[in-house]
Amino acid sequence: MNQSIGANTRNVALVGPYSSGKTSLLESLLFVTGAITRKGKISDRNTVGDSSTQARDRQMSVEVSVAHSQYQDLNFTFLDCPGSIEFASETYNALVGAGAAIIVCEPVVDRVLTLAPLLKFLDDWEIPHLIFINKMDRCNSHFNEVLQALKSVSSRPLVPQQYPIRQNNEIIGFIDLINEQAYHYHANSPADPVALPDHLKEEEQIARQEMLETIAEFDDHLLEELLEDINPSREEILQDLKQELGADQIVPVFFGMAERDYGVRHLLTALVEETPAPTITANRRGLDPSADGDAVVQILKTYFTPQGGRLSLGRIWQGTLNDGMALNGVRIGGIYRLMGQQQQPLQQAQAGEIIALGRLEGIGTGDVVSSGSQKPDLPRGLQLKPVFALAIAAANRKDEVKLSSALTKLIEEDPSLYWEQHGDTKEVILWGQGEIHLQVALDRLARKYNLPMTTHLPQVPYKETIKASTKSHGRYKHQTGGHGAFGDVYLDIKPLGRGEGFQFHETIVGGVVPKQYIPGVETGVREYLGHGPLGFPVVDIDVTLTDGSYHSVDSSEQAFKQAARLAMTEGLPKCHPVLLEPILSVTVLAPSEYTAKVLQLISGKRGQIQGFEASAEWKGWDQITTYLPQAEMHDFIVELRSLTMGVGFFQWDEDHLQEVPDKLRDAVLAMQGNGNK
Repeated sequence: MNQSIGANTRNVALVGPYSSGKTSLLESLLFVTGAITRKGKISDRNTVGDSSTQARDRQMSVEVSVAHSQYQDLNFTFLDCPGSIEFASETYNALVGAGAAIIVCEPVVDRVLTLAPLLKFLDDWEIPHLIFINKMDRCNSHFNEVLQALKSVSSRPLVPQQYPIRQNNEIIGFIDLINEQAYHYHANSPADPVALPDHLKEEEQIARQEMLETIAEFDDHLLEELLEDINPSREEILQDLKQELGADQIVPVFFGMAERDYGVRHLLTALVEETPAPTITANRRGLDPSADGDAVVQILKTYFTPQGGRLSLGRIWQGTLNDGMALNGVRIGGIYRLMGQQQQPLQQAQAGEIIALGRLEGIGTGDVVSSGSQKPDLPRGLQLKPVFALAIAAANRKDEVKLSSALTKLIEEDPSLYWEQHGDTKEVILWGQGEIHLQVALDRLARKYNLPMTTHLPQVPYKETIKASTKSHGRYKHQTGGHGAFGDVYLDIKPLGRGEGFQFHETIVGGVVPKQYIPGVETGVREYLGHGPLGFPVVDIDVTLTDGSYHSVDSSEQAFKQAARLAMTEGLPKCHPVLLEPILSVTVLAPSEYTAKVLQLISGKRGQIQGFEASAEWKGWDQITTYLPQAEMHDFIVELRSLTMGVGFFQWDEDHLQEVPDKLRDAVLAMQGNGNK
């Protein structure tokens, strides 16, 4: 392999909201560059991107797809990233290794807000990005209105490099604002240069001047030229655009129609002329790709393929990779360039490339591995806390032994999933970012690992406590011939403050209960507290062993354990047991225009709003702090996204237990099938 290939590489991520046309744009980029001879269609399930069964069944991206192409002596690796917010973790992990991103969006003013989380991530990470406004044939607004909407959600200044040419409200071409050349679109061929329409000359001059003034904010020499009415050369403008884009100071804007290849060649030219080389991103991470030494690779995605087993998608930040080399002590089982699900084997890969590595067991997404002792501490993508859960069980009981191993592999592929076996309810609970996210995970379990699942809503881990004190007596006496069993205890039972847990004491005097039997009393009490009079674990209770008696032959620790259980069974129902529900501390972030609706949503779910204020990190967003019962949280993320165009989100932590209102208490106990209230 040519040693300079790393410098001639561009790693470009295609990102944007669901249905904006990223996968169609990838097909067009691959077709125009000659990587494929025929374009696929999402509806025909034959695209290079979205090649997994789960993606094609749903006609949406559910994981990162990779494709490689060459254009004008550059090697392009395209990362087609999911648009649904439920798969955002896939996108964020992939972007960590990208040198630039194309944000694909539709020309719909009302949907521009959906770009906000993505733009914030790109700016926080200083990842150079362009905007490609797709589906311009569906644009019902003036181009300037779309631009203004985009500017409202971008913290970086936008730099449109094209101006549309319309005929009878249809986009038929564009004006290149750098060289002031007009073009008309033609199906399946490059746009034709045409004379600049007279009726657009004034608008073109205004748009071009705005472009130049924006990039001149970062270049004093260009600013001086503009002040002296000197028309800068094309080379000078491109040099400024490349430098400022590489520093993530500006956001160039392009448009077109990917399904018809309109605007795609011009976009490719911009990728060649303006996007930064891999060294720029590596230097920003504190690495030098040109330095001799250890190979340093960061894993962006883990796949488990039916044929090849484990594949790790990695960005080579530094050094050269050879097949068979060991990374962190694990030998590489192959180097591959990916084209959808096709794999091209390589013997070697250079710094700057994104490739797939075979059989890197024990190395996960986000990990940084090295061929030597160098272990740079590189940042990882956002680790999103799960917000949606389902209780799952193997459809076939005999498959339960395989579930843990399959879930572990599932989470290696998708780290935004999480599973647990709940300590109170004993359910296996699968957590994720939303309903579709979990459906895809369950589909993978069924298809990849032959583990079909049944699902239901997770049980709420209710607890119970007491409000009153009592004294209780328990005597256990059993005789079956030979040695019998005898234990006799007196207990004082009283409530504790919320969150104080369980406390056990003894005030035995005179040896009426021998010391060796007292641990059995505590064990009996603890076992009873696992299932109180209302049917739930008991918390915040104090039990004191005050008196008792024993038999020199028949008494044992086991007998005193049974006596303690009898005393608790008799005494606790007299202590006014009450039902407690877990309350979560929740912080909701949403655009300010939706704050009123979010407050209504919280109130309708028995939320206790603690306050709200403008977010310090999200411009134009509010942060709402509230307490919400866990029983009300299952669909909260679904409803929140529905109210906020999909961008609202929340963070949560378990906080405290709170008494359940009487009406709800009766309903919970009725569902529990427990009439002992």
